[in-house]
Amino acid sequence: MADRRLSYLLAPVAALSLSACGINSIPTAEETVKARWADVQNQYQRRADLIPNLVATVKGYAAQEKDVLIGVTEARAKASSVTVTSDQLTDPKALENFGAAQGALSQSLGRLLVTVEKYPDLKSNQNFLALQSQLEGTENRISIARRDYNSAVQAYNTRIRTFPDIIGAKVIYGAKPMVPFTATAPNAAAPPTVSF
Repeated sequence: MADRRLSYLLAPVAALSLSACGINSIPTAEETVKARWADVQNQYQRRADLIPNLVATVKGYAAQEKDVLIGVTEARAKASSVTVTSDQLTDPKALENFGAAQGALSQSLGRLLVTVEKYPDLKSNQNFLALQSQLEGTENRISIARRDYNSAVQAYNTRIRTFPDIIGAKVIYGAKPMVPFTATAPNAAAPPTVSF
C-alpha cells in the first residue's frame, strides 16, 4: 500500500521533470534561429535589389569612377549567387562562403564611399547623396539582422547544452549547435584606412 502511494506521488514528479526536457522549447528556439537567419537573408536581398537601381541612377554622374561602380555590380552579383538555407546553419563552411561573398560586396561599397570623399562635386549631387544614405542604412540593417541572428544562435546553443533541455535535445531531436555569423574579411577587426 505504501509502495502504491509512493508511485502515485512519483508519477506527477516524473511527468513534471519530463516536461522541462526541451520538448517544446528546443523546436521553438530552432525556429527562432531560422527566422533570424531569414531576416539576415532578407536584408541582403534588400541590398541586392536596391543597390543596382541606385547605382544606375548615379552612374551618369560618376563617369570618372566607372570601375568602382562596375566592381560594386560584380560583387553584388557574386554575393547574390551564394546562399545559405536554414538546413545549412550547422555547416561552418557554407556560412564562411556566404560571409566571404557578402564581405567582398561590403568592401566594394566601401570603395564607392571613398569615391564620394575624393570627388566633392559628386557628393553635392542629390542622387549620390541618396545612394550614400541608402548604403549606410542598408549596411546598418544587415548589421542588426546579423546581431539578432547571433543572439538567437547563442540562446539555442545554450538551451541544447544545459540541463534539463539537453536531455530532449540529445535523445529526441539529436540537436546540433548552430553556427553564428562571423566576419570573414581579412583584418575585419582593424579599422579601415582611407588615403587620398
